[in-house]
Formats: sequence, C-alpha cells, structure tokens
Amino acid sequence: MRITEISTHVVGTPWRNLTYVRVHTDEGLTGVGETRMLGRTDALLGYLREAEVNHLRGSDPFAVEDLVRRMKYGDYGRAGEIVMSGIACVEMACWDIKGKALGVPVWQLLGGRVTDRVPAYANGWYTTERTPEAYHKAAQEVMARGYRALKIDPFGTGHHELDHERTRYAVSLIEAVRDAIGPDTELMLEMHGRFSPATAVRLARELAPFRPAWLEEPVPPENLKALKKVADKVDLPVATGERIHDRIEFRELFETQAADIIQPDLGHIGGILEARKLAATAETHYVLVAPHNVGGSVLTAASLQLAACTPNFKVLEHFNDFADAEITKVVRGAPQVDPGTGCFTVSQAPGLGVEFDADAAAEFPQTQARFDLWAEGWEQRRPR
Repeated sequence: MRITEISTHVVGTPWRNLTYVRVHTDEGLTGVGETRMLGRTDALLGYLREAEVNHLRGSDPFAVEDLVRRMKYGDYGRAGEIVMSGIACVEMACWDIKGKALGVPVWQLLGGRVTDRVPAYANGWYTTERTPEAYHKAAQEVMARGYRALKIDPFGTGHHELDHERTRYAVSLIEAVRDAIGPDTELMLEMHGRFSPATAVRLARELAPFRPAWLEEPVPPENLKALKKVADKVDLPVATGERIHDRIEFRELFETQAADIIQPDLGHIGGILEARKLAATAETHYVLVAPHNVGGSVLTAASLQLAACTPNFKVLEHFNDFADAEITKVVRGAPQVDPGTGCFTVSQAPGLGVEFDADAAAEFPQTQARFDLWAEGWEQRRPR
C-alpha cells in the first residue's frame, strides 16, 4: 500500500480554523487527521503542499515512525508548531488507515486498552455574559449535560498583574461556579500563561478555598524556572504543555518537577505515537496526562485512542458540546460524552472510528480567525 496524495479541508470558526487532512492510498483506503490553528492556517497548508511532494507520495502509510522522522528532520530544519502540526495530521491519518486495513481500533495497535471509559471535562461552556449569575446558570447547564468536571478562565483581560478589584471579581465568578456544581465536581482553573509568578501565586492562594483540580499555565510556558517558582509556592497541582510542540522539550519540565499534569495537544506535538512516547516518559516521573483538546471531533477521537492505552491518563478536554457544536456534523461517528457518567466510551471501531464529511465541511469556510485574551470584550467576540 502506498500514499498517492493528500487533500486538505479547512473548517472555519470565528476564533480558530480546524484543518483536516485526508491521506489517500492506492488501495482505496483513506485516513483522516486534524489540527487546530490560531492565525497560521495558510502557513500550515503551504507546508503540507511541500511535504506531500517531498515526503508523502509513494510512502508506506504503515511506516509511521519513518514517515514522522523524515517529515521532522528531512528538510534540515528545526521543527516548530507548523511542521509538528502538519506531521500530526498526516500521522493520525496513517494510524487511521492502518487500523482500518487491519480491522482494529488504533488503541489495539498501541499496546491494548487499559480502560473503556475516559473522563471528560467541559470547556467552551462559559461563552456568556461575564457575571456571577450568568456563570452560575451556565455551570448548572453543564452539570445537567452529565459532566463531572469543567474548566474556566475567570480573569478577564488580566496580564502580568491583576488588581484588587478584578481579583475580587474573578473570585466572585469562581464562587458562583463552585456553588452551582457542588463540592464533588472537578473545577480546573485556566490562566493562559499570562501572569507573573508573584501574581499567579497570590491568585492561587486566594482561589484555594474553592479546591481547583489544577492551575493551568500560570506563567508564560517558555519560562520553566518561573513555572517551578509557582509550583514550589502553591499547594495546587500545576498543569501545562499545550504550547510545547516537541516531546523532547518536555525533558526539562520533568527534570525540574515543575508540573504535576502535562497537556500535550496531539494536533501540535506530532500525533498519536509522539504523544504515546511522551506519556510513557511522564509515567516514569509520576506525572499525569490530560491532553489539550479544543479542536474538532477527529482530534477528540485521536486523543481517545491515546487515553485508552495510557495508564497515567487523567481526563480529556471536550469543547464541541458548547461554543460551536454545529461543526460536529463534519465528522460522522463523532465521540460523545455519556450523560450518565461524564465519560467517553472508548470506540471499538477500526482506525480512529470516525469518518470525515467533506460536503458538510464546505459549509464552514476558512475564516480570519482571531483569539486575543488581552483585548477588551474578547469573551463577547467568541462564538455563542
């Protein structure tokens, strides 16, 4: 079996573009992969066009390791977000082909299942008026859908510092959410990597009474010493990793013990096997894995393949139930959260267990997506 061509399909939303890549073969099997881009979609498409000529046509889709190696190092450059995202799309699609050809789900090819249920947490649910009352109501609706965990960024346009007034308001939002969801639901706090260590530590201590499940990206992700400073001074679990695009770059994070939970994005870190290798390394450092996942249903399906065979997997982020749920129709067989358990059921279907619908995708053309945390009113510009 050989790769004959790839086709790309961009599904646009107001704040991000989802790029789907289909890998076609000479035996008629087609696989699909996905990544999510913020403002770099055209650069990704350009890379994929060159990679198709330089590395993909004529290659064996079963030889995933060799394909990733050639795409990552074959052009004699350092692979960053664009290259690793392109690799991820192709790599997922090749696993999809391999699973379909052999008649087994991808998790079976990665060592077998350790669980058949994967806990999910809700994100994207708070695209509403930024008031305690609105957040309380929205959080109750999340619980009514069956979720047992959710995440929130309550800090508005805070950057580096957060003054007393805005801190009190953030606390009021968290208090309203905790009241709505009760004491047993996990509540993750997102900081989007925007605070100084001193501010992050102060906020963590003020929010500790609400028992956050973790503190996410409290400081800019490129400064691990700053993250270590926060981790040493707070009693909450620290999570990070969505903006690290090479598993090798996690080495220092593990060595310094600066994070309790890592959050690789399968769409940016080179795909399923790269994330599987990273998870195995994390396990040796007693670190849990909770992938970043604000893409579409193919990315969710790929993340679930990882979850099924990873002993130190904690929880999977899920976005498409809320802000832009209509785009789920571009994928048939999209994974759904069980309202009775708040978990995904691991698919038994071959490959990734989903099928891409190009006609449905055409209803959502590429957009000039924008996501700016520090612009006034950014919450109101996000999709409702």
